[in-house]
Amino acid sequence: MTTKFTLPPLPYAYDALGPYMSAETLEYHHDKHHQAYVTNGEKLLEGSGLEVLPLEDIVKESYGKNAGLFNNAGQHYNHVHFWNWMKPNGGGNKLPGKLAAKIDEDLGGFDKFRTDFIAAGTTQFGSGWAWLSFDHKAGKLSVTKTPNGESPLVHGGIPLLGVDVWEHSYYIDYRNARPKYLEAWFDNLVNWEHVEKLYEEATA
Repeated sequence: MTTKFTLPPLPYAYDALGPYMSAETLEYHHDKHHQAYVTNGEKLLEGSGLEVLPLEDIVKESYGKNAGLFNNAGQHYNHVHFWNWMKPNGGGNKLPGKLAAKIDEDLGGFDKFRTDFIAAGTTQFGSGWAWLSFDHKAGKLSVTKTPNGESPLVHGGIPLLGVDVWEHSYYIDYRNARPKYLEAWFDNLVNWEHVEKLYEEATA
């Protein structure tokens, strides 16, 4: 990934994820919120001493040391992936073979994984994310949650799937019904092929 803070275009039309995520939500979330992380991150990167690093390393190196830069770089990193973790006509329980087998092995099967992932997002107090990640040291998948712009990246894991539970991700469409948003997101929008790609890269 480049150090350049640029807003990537959405990989689909603004109205492509309806009715589960509206064009209005994507316009605000992508064009306003993500753009703000990009704009602020670029400013805060100047003079930080981290300018030459890839984005992943900027996130890791600024964690716990440069809160302003980390908040924006972390959210930029999360959102670069978030748009690709969704696709029209996504979701479902027919996962690519290797990923499905690993979920069975480490997380007790797809149904338990789904329940635990949605619970992680529902119980994250305030703003944050829910995650499926791979831990190289343990060689295992895990489901976790993090506050604000944190991700498994700063805790030794490799993010494979993440859902944004900041209110700007769901309030237009679901108001305060976060569990309803998470269920709709997981069952109808997840791009499992992208998750599989990240899993293969993480275990290569």
